[in-house]
Amino acid sequence: MRIIGIDPGTAITGFSILERNKSKLTLLDYGCIRTKAGTPQHIRLNQIAQDIDTLIKKWKPEQASIEKLFFKNNAKTAMTVAEARGVIIQKLTENNVECRGYTPLEVKMSVCGYGRADKKMVQQMVKMLLKLKKTPQPDDAADAIALAICLANAIPLEMRLAK
Repeated sequence: MRIIGIDPGTAITGFSILERNKSKLTLLDYGCIRTKAGTPQHIRLNQIAQDIDTLIKKWKPEQASIEKLFFKNNAKTAMTVAEARGVIIQKLTENNVECRGYTPLEVKMSVCGYGRADKKMVQQMVKMLLKLKKTPQPDDAADAIALAICLANAIPLEMRLAK
């Protein structure tokens, strides 16, 4: 099964492509979609949508894991990120990719076993779980990988519960 993990943002959207074959996880690709500061929001959203569409067509994921938003201070940032998340979900749906959302707490619990893990701990666990030679950078891409791992970890549990 192929999974796309997405950490949505307007300036930087992290992405990852993970393959799950039985219990083995293989990282196929990861990186960031970057939009230029000062560009009108609708242009940035369109670029994100086009780039996500390109990734979907290239890698053909069956499922997607996207971060649920949590903001307590900056409503303006929350709105722009929510717009980015919306165009991403639309592209996933348009391409028949099943989409699930996870909170940062859920991702940290799944990857590290500890919901209050810091970014460095998450990155180290991602590196260890996928047997990578170096820690994935930048943070947005590492977060997208962690999101994909979270979904990959949830699938076997859901299959057992369905029996």
